[in-house]
Amino acid sequence: MTNATPGFGLDNLPYGVFARNGEPPRTGVRFGDHVLDLAAALGDEVFAAGSLNPFMARGRAFWDDTRGRVRDLLATGEDRHLIPLHQVTLLLPVEVADYVDFYCSLEHASNVGQIFRPDQEPLKPNWRHLPVGYHGRAGTVVVSGTPVTRPSGQRRPGDVGPTAKLDIEAEVGYVVGTPSAFGSPAGAFADHVFGVTLLNDWSARDIQAWEYVPLGPFLGKSFATSISPWVTPLAALAAARVPGREQDPQPVDYLRRSEPWGLDLALVVELNGEPVARPPYREMYWTPDQMLAHMTVNGASLRTGDLFASGTVSGPEFGQRGSLLELTWNGTDPIKLPSGETRAFLEDGDTVTITATAPGADGGRITLGEVSGTILPARDAR
Repeated sequence: MTNATPGFGLDNLPYGVFARNGEPPRTGVRFGDHVLDLAAALGDEVFAAGSLNPFMARGRAFWDDTRGRVRDLLATGEDRHLIPLHQVTLLLPVEVADYVDFYCSLEHASNVGQIFRPDQEPLKPNWRHLPVGYHGRAGTVVVSGTPVTRPSGQRRPGDVGPTAKLDIEAEVGYVVGTPSAFGSPAGAFADHVFGVTLLNDWSARDIQAWEYVPLGPFLGKSFATSISPWVTPLAALAAARVPGREQDPQPVDYLRRSEPWGLDLALVVELNGEPVARPPYREMYWTPDQMLAHMTVNGASLRTGDLFASGTVSGPEFGQRGSLLELTWNGTDPIKLPSGETRAFLEDGDTVTITATAPGADGGRITLGEVSGTILPARDAR
């Protein structure tokens, strides 16, 4: 067969979970516009589960061995267990154990600080000393394509109703495969983290603004987080690794980088099919190895299926901002779409799609699976 879809060749091979014709879900690998049924192709029952968790729990050596076997199989032209994508339903790829969201873009944090605290320093004093994060809600992580209902909540004192400032956050998520021991910091990043997925952390900015002081995000974030159905293994991103941004002041010992785990990912945010931003992930201040180190330095243990995310990806230029909050400066300067419509924040019926590419091992580019969602009207919150 031919690899009809660019960016999903032998140097990529992301993992996902699919179902077909009412059969139980199982693990697959995307190759072009097909999915390879791993349970049938490799004869291992670990791939017959309804999530990637049992496979990921086997650890890095098994991940590497499986990737090698899949590459060898597909390189020979073997296609008995390849299924066209249009014949399958793609499901949530992992059973999410815990979800943590960080705040790792200097530009995003600075923009948000200027918007909400115009008379103060944009960054809080701790921001350059540690990757700020918060615990999210694992139970509302949903697969791409799942509609998102406009959330309701308290927006101001005595004012309860649907959010008027529904927003997106273009992010990169990291999926944990191998657990760590309770009471001990995690080991090397690549020994624990299985792969990367695109993520949209939907945000109700008016609910968030009223509730987040003094304890941080809660209902303004917890209603939905969308991820791609595909998890790109770290092994596929070897050519995308970069040293990471220079940090000043130098981080404390446990946050000092021992390997280059910055990633050269080029994101694109589309609103109703039209590109509105191109956030560059390589510009992030804190890298994922530092996120993992900070998340576990106190002895908090990792579990298979843990998901942690980068926070909004934004660059120094206007067209690189990964949220409408920044693109419209909290609604004061709406963006104009090619259709002639304007948007301050999302309206019912809007569809947001985030895609990304990265340098591949063969000198071309690989494609990360997209994450998309459409806004549904609010339900009655009374």
